[in-house]
Amino acid sequence: MTTLPHEVDSPRIHRMANLLLVACLILFGVWIDLSFIPALVWAAILGVAVGPLYAAVERRWPTLRRGYLLPTIFTLGVALVILAPIGFAVVQAAGQTHDLALWLADARANGVPVPAWVHAMPVGRGELEAWWHSHLATPQAAAREFQQFDSSGLMARSRLLGGALLHRSIIFLFTLIALFFILKDHESITRQTRVAGYRLLGSTGERLVQQLLLSVRGTINGLVLVGIGEGVAMLPVYWFAGAPQPLLFGAFTAVAAMIPFGAAVVFAVASAMLVAQGAVGAAIAVFVIGMGVVGIADHFARPALIGGATRLPFIWVLVGILGGVESIGLLGLFVGPGTMAALMMLWRDLVEDAPARRASEAQLEPPSA
Repeated sequence: MTTLPHEVDSPRIHRMANLLLVACLILFGVWIDLSFIPALVWAAILGVAVGPLYAAVERRWPTLRRGYLLPTIFTLGVALVILAPIGFAVVQAAGQTHDLALWLADARANGVPVPAWVHAMPVGRGELEAWWHSHLATPQAAAREFQQFDSSGLMARSRLLGGALLHRSIIFLFTLIALFFILKDHESITRQTRVAGYRLLGSTGERLVQQLLLSVRGTINGLVLVGIGEGVAMLPVYWFAGAPQPLLFGAFTAVAAMIPFGAAVVFAVASAMLVAQGAVGAAIAVFVIGMGVVGIADHFARPALIGGATRLPFIWVLVGILGGVESIGLLGLFVGPGTMAALMMLWRDLVEDAPARRASEAQLEPPSA
């Protein structure tokens, strides 16, 4: 009996049709959910971050393994940890709004006189005095410089800020909802992810998932915890130096320190405000001590936490962080190093021999209970 050509090609055609259908469905799903993909990624990162603590609580109180109480508590706790510093900064900034409005009104009416510290500068005094006289010293010059802060400009900026704030609030709320379900169903999600990775890429897929989890957790420890430590360390420095709003500057330092070289900007602003008050020595001390704290954190603490977890040289961690931030914003802080760690693992699989690869796999295995 003769076999028809289309009967031979049918399985191949079916496979191609299935692949095409899956690809189209994936692309269509990504297109539909494009605006919420960052929220899902943030929820996954937060889930990885609190995962060890969540598992420890489950082991301590096994009756909480099922139900909604434990994921609700953790989700509300994450929301509080994120919103409390933001709320504190908003309250502190709002308390300065009235004083800022009075200062702007006085500057428009009378100008801003040249401060005493300008006359005490050892170099560049003449040029700075000339610039100050032409831009700020007279009411006309000050009004021209501060016209961008008039009522109409502030209203336009307020509308733009309000729209952006509403959008980010919705994304944040969706992130919390996704985090709740990730925590509630974490066992099923973990099992399905490992099975999918193994079926798609074999043992490499399972190790890749494990490497990504370790990378994200190590990056969180290296960026967030070290950043908070830098903010706490600099708080008494701001306080004793007489910087305005030392608590607010400490909070800004903790947030900015999560981004490489970001804390230096906060130190520069605090030093400039101290110089404006005439405290040149305190300004120098704040900047020097701050850079010393950053140097210790970036050269010792972060490489040990991030590089140790990802088995990645810190230069590639830095490239992943900076490239991630430039490409996708704050989310790149955690996605960038994880991506670089996954690429490094695949590269080691390509160039290492079997014994070295087995040793790498053993380092990625979680410790037994």
